[in-house]
Amino acid sequence: MSAARYAIAFTEGKARFNYRVVGCVLHDRRVLLHRAERDDFWALPGGRGELLEPSAETLKREMREELGVEAQVERLLWVVENFFEYDGLAFHEVALYYLMSFRPGCPLYGRPVFDGDEEGVHLIFQWHPVDQLEGVRLFPTFLRTALKSIPDGVVHVVHTDVDE
Repeated sequence: MSAARYAIAFTEGKARFNYRVVGCVLHDRRVLLHRAERDDFWALPGGRGELLEPSAETLKREMREELGVEAQVERLLWVVENFFEYDGLAFHEVALYYLMSFRPGCPLYGRPVFDGDEEGVHLIFQWHPVDQLEGVRLFPTFLRTALKSIPDGVVHVVHTDVDE
């Protein structure tokens, strides 16, 4: 791919389409979540896929850019059509959620909270116990229960979030 990067997202009026690739890192019954410093909600880490970039490569690139670590993409868990509102726009997001891990001995496994960066946006990463997600403002909300029982195969999810 050339040096130019083309994220797969576009806005039409007050609606936005977004293609996202997401990583689910589980360690010691905890899941890694992140949020932008300005936001009051959590999400699984990931980012926008780029034109002509395989989804697993998107996830690896995002982890290098945001955390400076190498990620191992294991397998696809969910294909999610997610509908929500954010920042005054109605979103139609198609996302691929992968089970992901960091290399054994990665220092991030031992840090309860740490910082990242996404093109100048300060990100906060934090490990959350999987069995205590009901009280966490996590989007998409289906993850609060889905993360407790990782599927054996790929599951298609159509989900609409209403702000709480």
